[in-house]
Amino acid sequence: MATGDLPDRFSEERATYAVRGKDQPDLDIGIAAIRNVLNTLPVRPGVYRMQDADGTVLYVGKARSLRARVTNYTQVARLPKRLQRMVSLTREMTIVTTATEAEALLLEAQLIKRFRPAFNVLLRDDKSFPFIFLREDHDFPQIRKHRGARRGNGVYFGPFASAGSVNRTLNALQKVFLLRSCSDSYMNNRSRPCLLYQIRRCSAPCVGKVDGGGYADLVADTKDFLAGRSQKVQRKLGEAMTAAAAEQDFELAAVYRDRLRALTYIQGQAGTAEGARDADIIALAAKANQVCIQAFFVRGGQNWGHRAFFPKNVSGEDLERVLSAFLTQFYEDMPLPPEILVDRDLPEAELIAEALSERADRKITLKRPRRGALRRLIEQAARNAEEALDRRLAESTTQAKLLRQVAELFELEGPPQRIETYDNSHIQGTNAGGAMIVAGPEGFQKNAYRKFNIKDASIAPGDDFAMMKHVLRRRLARLPKDDPDRTRGMWPDLILIDGGKGQLSAAREIAEELGVADIPMVGVAKGPDRNAGRETFYMEDGRELTLPTNDAVLFYLQRLRDEAHRFAIGAHRAKRSRDISASPLDEIPGIGPSRKRALLMHFGTAKAVRGAALEALLDTPGVSKTVAQKVYDHFHPAG
Repeated sequence: MATGDLPDRFSEERATYAVRGKDQPDLDIGIAAIRNVLNTLPVRPGVYRMQDADGTVLYVGKARSLRARVTNYTQVARLPKRLQRMVSLTREMTIVTTATEAEALLLEAQLIKRFRPAFNVLLRDDKSFPFIFLREDHDFPQIRKHRGARRGNGVYFGPFASAGSVNRTLNALQKVFLLRSCSDSYMNNRSRPCLLYQIRRCSAPCVGKVDGGGYADLVADTKDFLAGRSQKVQRKLGEAMTAAAAEQDFELAAVYRDRLRALTYIQGQAGTAEGARDADIIALAAKANQVCIQAFFVRGGQNWGHRAFFPKNVSGEDLERVLSAFLTQFYEDMPLPPEILVDRDLPEAELIAEALSERADRKITLKRPRRGALRRLIEQAARNAEEALDRRLAESTTQAKLLRQVAELFELEGPPQRIETYDNSHIQGTNAGGAMIVAGPEGFQKNAYRKFNIKDASIAPGDDFAMMKHVLRRRLARLPKDDPDRTRGMWPDLILIDGGKGQLSAAREIAEELGVADIPMVGVAKGPDRNAGRETFYMEDGRELTLPTNDAVLFYLQRLRDEAHRFAIGAHRAKRSRDISASPLDEIPGIGPSRKRALLMHFGTAKAVRGAALEALLDTPGVSKTVAQKVYDHFHPAG
């Protein structure tokens, strides 16, 4: 990573050192590389990266004093076996100094998430959390679900633990506050209210059913409720219902009654968190060399759900260090609440709080409750962590048993740690593509999935065998380069091919051609009339295997095949949609999005651009004479 990739506050000093040797034991070479770095290390805070001979990052660490911290790695007799192995692999170190230890802690979390080193505790769940977004860049603000970067002009409420909880909350919020959820373009083109107005889930600002002042009141009530001031909103709706009833406007009173009921429903769904207003409650459970961290999200006194996390590389680590690593990585890109409540004392609690406060530009408190309502919340989170870990261990036990049975069925050397399943998708040969999914002891590894566009003109449309060869050649040719010594877990222990003897034969031919014929391969074909449950498994030695329809291994292999099919179909549909929406203007060299937009805005359609005279093209705002000539020549080539 170049110095320019670092935030400005972390770019004060940077240097890389290397020691390489062939005649020394690996541990001696690693120690020599580290000692070479020590000669010039400052006594100041910073972050260090240990790298192997290929430059792969093994470990990222931070230190109050870089010299003192790195010196520890040269005293190998005091290191646990895991760290001794890390030192033996180390050939290079990269050092970045920082102004404070808190800055070093923030940079460490950032680099761990970027490089995902094999010897760091890693937060495995990279899924983004959903939020409720209330836009404020429009006269009639829109409310909607949001994922991803929070850069919009408005207010974000969350995080919520799942998309389902956001959807249920939004559905109920529509009944209570009647805010629009439609896009600006949809709203601007309405001439009469849509169905949501008819079912009392929108106030129809699009056609003037509510004025700006009335809508602003609804927005203010929404903010009050989501910020935890629900009693104020309830009181206001109750008073409005009573007033309408007193005036014998029973229809309006019924509307307010229904909104009050919806409000009560939301509160019941969210639940309350006694003693906490805006806080994350985090507890840890450990068993059988695995760790579960449970996080509850409390906002405005309401519990917006919880999620379990299972960090990697925790074997042999102190649980306090695991929780500290989780906190710094989790909040690297998450909004911070004023309080974080944890279930144990952390040695670096003050440093973590200082670093998180610096990131949030406001004070963040990190504490362990000892008594009262907050202590009960922590105990609840701890119980959930233990239960989630028990479920995880039970699932992993079942998965391990299935993998052992797969190994027995296909006569593998041992339970497969990486199974790759391949499928192709096309319609009469068009938009052809391949897909690879990966599974192992911990289930589907979606970050390892791959899509393959098949654009080889030599492949006849619909030739499944040639397409399978194309996909396998691209995938298998990379293995010796990416993982030459087979130590990085990138080599499959089993390849499943969606198809029969022909597809399997094509795959085997490519494996032999590339010199990786030792990878076991099995073809999976559906039975007569493509009935699931009557699959035939084709072995490389010509044998054909079938399994009882209620066999657990059959169900597992079906899941792998179906997941590959789902992924391939999804990639194919996305590709086909792109082709359907493609414009003839996309084919003109040198015509970028802005000029394409200018032409379409001026002429209306690509067909009109195609038929336009050169003089008309010259009249297009933002289009130069050169560009106009290029467009005209593209559609009117010289005869």
